[in-house]
Parts: sequence; C-alpha cells; structure tokens
Amino acid sequence: MSATMRAASIDAFGPPDVLRVRDLARPDVLDDGVLVRVIAAGVQVTDAAIRAGWTPPGAVIRFPQVLGNEFSGVVEKVGVDVRGFEPGDQVAGFNVLGCYAEYVAVPQSQVVAKPQSVAWQAAGALSASGQTAHTALEDLAVQGGDVVLVHGAAGGVGTVFTQLAVRAGATVIGTASASNHDHLRALGAIPVRYGDGQVDRIRAVSSRVDVAFDAAGHENLRTAIELVADRDRIATIVDMALAHELGCRIVRSRRSANRLADLMDRLADGDLGIHIRRTYRLDEVGDAHRDVETGHGRGKIVLEIGDAP
Repeated sequence: MSATMRAASIDAFGPPDVLRVRDLARPDVLDDGVLVRVIAAGVQVTDAAIRAGWTPPGAVIRFPQVLGNEFSGVVEKVGVDVRGFEPGDQVAGFNVLGCYAEYVAVPQSQVVAKPQSVAWQAAGALSASGQTAHTALEDLAVQGGDVVLVHGAAGGVGTVFTQLAVRAGATVIGTASASNHDHLRALGAIPVRYGDGQVDRIRAVSSRVDVAFDAAGHENLRTAIELVADRDRIATIVDMALAHELGCRIVRSRRSANRLADLMDRLADGDLGIHIRRTYRLDEVGDAHRDVETGHGRGKIVLEIGDAP
C-alpha cells in the first residue's frame, strides 16, 4: 500500500479557494484505533467555519490541515488493542478533523458498524447533523404530546431533529421556504413559511408551543420566546450570542459511539432517513463548501472519495 493518500487540505484560512487536493502522508493507526479507507464524507457548515478561521474548542490546527468531521468507509487496519473490529468491516464514524481524505485514523470509540442495508452516502453524512439533533432532543426533553417548533426544519440538523421528535410522539411545526413544505410533510411535520409574520402563521396551526429548536439563526429565538413559556425548552445551535441575551439554551453536540449507533440502527430500521441533496467528488471540495455556505437547500452534502467494495 502507498504511504501517501489524496486529501483535501488548507495551508491558510480563507475562502473555499484555499482548499487544495494533494498527496499527503497516510496516517498511522493508533494502538486503540482503526485506519479506515474512506468511501464518503459529509460536508458541514462547521467545516467551512474552520476553513475560514474558526478553531473548534480543544482542537489544534496544523497546516496543511485536512478538513472533514464525519465519514463512512472500510476498516483497513486495526491497532493492537482493538477488539470488535477487523479489516474489511464496514463502518461509519467521526473525528474533529481529517475526514476529507482517502484514509482516516481514529480511536475505535469513534466508529460504529455500518449495516449492509445503509447506503454509504447516508452513513457518511449521519454523524455530525445526526448527533447534534439527537443531543438537542435529549437536552430539550422532547416527549409524546409536546408541540415542537423547529426553525430550519429542512436543513441537515433540522430534518433529523424533526424525524426524531415525530418518532417520540411530538407534533412538529417546521419553518422553511415554500419549496420545502412537501418535504417537511413527508417527514411528518406541519410546514409554516418562515420570515415576517411567522409568529401569526405558527399560532394559526397550534394554540400552544412547548418546545422550540433553532437550527437556522436569523434571530429566530425572538420568535421562539413569543411562543414558548419556558426558556429552558428553547435552544439554538446557531445564534449563541442571542441565546445568552435571552436566557435560552445552547446545544453543543455530545458525540459518542453509542449515540451514533442508535442513529445507525434507526437508519437501518427505516425510522430515520438522511436526505442527500448533492454529492461532489473530492476534487470538487471547493464547490461543496460554496454550496453548504449558501445556507439553502434541504438535507446533506457529501464528498464521494473512494470506491465502495
């Protein structure tokens, strides 16, 4: 096997044009880790923020820095202390950085088995948005009978949160553009057009709202506090400063193999769907970042990196 791999990395912070696909050294497997040949990698707004200059808490950026924080692939090699995985296993996983590459090395605690029935693209785009939505559902204590408002319901995190809340027995009202309303209905939500006047439109479909989850920003928390009495049941993953000002929750994903495995089981059972709105080749990574930064469109963007077995 070649000691190098193709990967998308940056030498400096900046716009999508700073992304460059090049040959880099293939990472070494850790004693408690696995080396995975990557088939697909999800593209996140978070990745674009890192490219532009943001550093995630606890992370260290070293140029050339490979981006990407979720993946699916095939185990190539396992560390001496690894139990439960072996070469040839199909897996999905996560890492703060390094996933836009032909190979990624991660601790075994950051990978789970991928069932044969789950598509590579869906598995590769499951972790980041899925685990954030799963964490939000937990933090907001969504349960059967709740009426839940979701801002940005058609986006990557919003679509997963909406499905999880519906499965929990909640009534979900989702704000989105009119072009995404049929999509939200298919997920089991009641769609409402976002923008000026949305408070009245939301009240027109429900006399009460118990929970609000903001996955869109645009000061939607101000709408939420007009509708939800308990600010501890209002949360955002986008508008942190406004959340501090208004006394609402901020959701930060608590990623774990157990959380990802639960989502993977739901995906395999048909209780959860991951909508892939577009795929790009690794060489098109700049275009993928431009796409995700528009903030428009439903579902997830994926880089296709390797050939499926």
